[in-house]
Amino acid sequence: MERHCGLITGDMEPVPLKSISVTLSIHDFVAGVSATLNYENEEGVPVEAIFVFPLDEDSAVYSFEALVDGKKIVAELQEKMQAHSNYEDALSQGHQAYLLEEDDYSRDVFSCNIGNLPPGTKVGVTLKYVQELPLETDGALRYVLPAILNPRYQLSEQSAGSFLNIKAPIVPLEDLPYTLNMVATITSQHGIERVQSNCSLSPIQYLANDKTSAQVSLAEGQKFDRDVELLIYYSEVHSPSVTVEMGMQDMKPDSLMGAPSAMLSFYPDLPEVEGSKACGEFVFLVDRSGSMGSGLSYRNDSQSRIEAAKETLLLLLKSLPMGCYFNIYGFGSSYEKFFPESVKYTQETMEKAVKRVKDLKADLGGTEILTPLLDIYKRPSIPGHPLQIFVFTDGEVSDTFRVIKEVELNSKKHRCFSFGIGEGASTSLIKGIARVSGGTAEFITDKDRMQTKALGSLKFALNCSVDDFSLSWVLPPGLSASMISPEHTVIFKGQRLIIYAQLNGTMPQVESSGEVCLKYTLQGRSLENRVTFLLQPNTNTSFTIHRLAAKSLIQMKDLGSAETSKGEKENVLNISIQSGVLSSFTAFIAINKELNQPVQGPLAHRVIPRPVTFSNSPFVCHRGSAGDLLFACQAYDIVGDTEFMSMMNTSISSTKKTNLKNEHEGFHEVFGENAILYLISLQKANGSWELDEDLTKILGTSLEDMKAANPAKDEDPSAWATVLAVLWLHANGKDMECEWELLERKAVAWLHDHADSSIPMLVQAANRFLKLSVTPDVFVF
Repeated sequence: MERHCGLITGDMEPVPLKSISVTLSIHDFVAGVSATLNYENEEGVPVEAIFVFPLDEDSAVYSFEALVDGKKIVAELQEKMQAHSNYEDALSQGHQAYLLEEDDYSRDVFSCNIGNLPPGTKVGVTLKYVQELPLETDGALRYVLPAILNPRYQLSEQSAGSFLNIKAPIVPLEDLPYTLNMVATITSQHGIERVQSNCSLSPIQYLANDKTSAQVSLAEGQKFDRDVELLIYYSEVHSPSVTVEMGMQDMKPDSLMGAPSAMLSFYPDLPEVEGSKACGEFVFLVDRSGSMGSGLSYRNDSQSRIEAAKETLLLLLKSLPMGCYFNIYGFGSSYEKFFPESVKYTQETMEKAVKRVKDLKADLGGTEILTPLLDIYKRPSIPGHPLQIFVFTDGEVSDTFRVIKEVELNSKKHRCFSFGIGEGASTSLIKGIARVSGGTAEFITDKDRMQTKALGSLKFALNCSVDDFSLSWVLPPGLSASMISPEHTVIFKGQRLIIYAQLNGTMPQVESSGEVCLKYTLQGRSLENRVTFLLQPNTNTSFTIHRLAAKSLIQMKDLGSAETSKGEKENVLNISIQSGVLSSFTAFIAINKELNQPVQGPLAHRVIPRPVTFSNSPFVCHRGSAGDLLFACQAYDIVGDTEFMSMMNTSISSTKKTNLKNEHEGFHEVFGENAILYLISLQKANGSWELDEDLTKILGTSLEDMKAANPAKDEDPSAWATVLAVLWLHANGKDMECEWELLERKAVAWLHDHADSSIPMLVQAANRFLKLSVTPDVFVF
């Protein structure tokens, strides 16, 4: 009988990866990460282990090394083809070799190859990276250690060489053969209020009395079967700052890595200024591929992605301003649109769209986002209505650079607000299309409400844009500053703006200060924010600011070999090699030539399984380039999730549905007994509510009593109904206010147009009728 040592997969292949150990160091809003992959070959033959894994596309990977028998082997960053050649030569000569590279078609997929691992050998390989942490709408800094890397749909044969086409074994998540441990140390001058996670954490341990330093760790025995998310709350996150870092001494003083670098963190204090009432063309592009039938997370009771998207579309449709234009596209292997071209937002067009939203299903096969985007771009612009595209997708596209390139080519005619839905969404796609078009990117997992983030982005889209953005510096004589970051063209209220600059010249020998001024124009009004800072550069052996600056340059120029021009490719290669930051044109290579004797015999290839989510029953799967698994994974995005899951002997939980018999039955079937969403579904496009039986179901009263309590019986009854609805929202939906804030604003504007002088009387009577005490200030316009 054949025997196997150690952990094995369902295919009876041993798994050489035993554990992953992560040390996380967060300082203010920058994370430094050191991740060690611990391998052991328990077989009787030498092996080559291949591990394909995700990282956030903002990660600046700058170090890769191996520890073998107590000896450290530091990798060198080389041009990718040269690194591949050196790796193959080393294996053919029986040497141990280690290769780390980024996928050619997506910036958030990486491959680690451990070659010629002799029998009985243990090795730990460590990669290090730094990353800016995004700021959530509730003020939390969000760090994610991604585990989920779902199969991605190929837009063309061009991406057939992607790492995602390496066939890997299927392993149920509960049997994932490697564990994860992570320790996070957090420091901030602002004070750390709390740390939350989707995984079990040890109690927070404060390392300083003023709570400026703390440590948390994952509970022991944590499986790496889900994305690990940390939300860090500081007592204050909106303070502008400038941090200066000295350059490398062995580099030219005026080079990217040799000169001092500055990181500017601005929170522009933009006043509340709304755009015109007819303020744009809004196109909602909704993923309807089979994978959108999956749950938002690994939990069995998780809401499906398509249901969350439908709820969000309802809120967005209700929140649009009268007079704008809109359309809705659904895409998969093909695409469908609600209207042949964008239509004016009226009660009639809104009702038509709302009726169709309830019937949306994850039934359009693959994830071909490029074709509907091209259809949107070829439509003529509507004068006075700038195009704003909202993309909702689980991001399962392999050749993301093609999509990003097309969005970039059309960036002058639109902004793109993107939403990555569920674990495993491509950060490269979601962040890339937002970045090149001047929009924003959001990620929605099970604990998040997509509606909150989508409505926040709609607020950005509705606000007036900032013009004439510029920076000016006041520095000591002999010192000047030049921008490293790409030029910012859009500034949003409440968002952090990070800018990198290079300081050229001679740094002052005595203590001195500098000042930087952010200037911009809003509706013809000149505004500015100033920050004064000490010119006392930090000495950082990781050169964090320099590498983040290099990463921002690489992101701007590097779109993979197929989409990057020859000149830009050379530029990216130079930046990557000089800074030590990995790009799609470089790879880390380490070779251990000091073995007692070269490894003999053919190599056994071992592909490490990784976690993947499908529907409400996650399991491990890897799309292959051949064989049944490839066809199964393709079928998942072709025939829809139900048939695919039956192939895999899994079940899909059905959404609980109600059976209310009224004209809004469809929304109750989709959204369940959510009274707030039901009330929102009753609102008319102009912002008002009708005084009818449907409203009584929410208010818990009769139509006769509601009419009798109206103090303005001779006026439009819709004014009375609208006041009642707004007061009810304030009394019963305060925790969801960010989701109905825009439609409330529309309701208040309608009231001032139709019942301005009667508002105080209506509010007083409505409070008395509903037994509430909501302040009349909510109706101030």
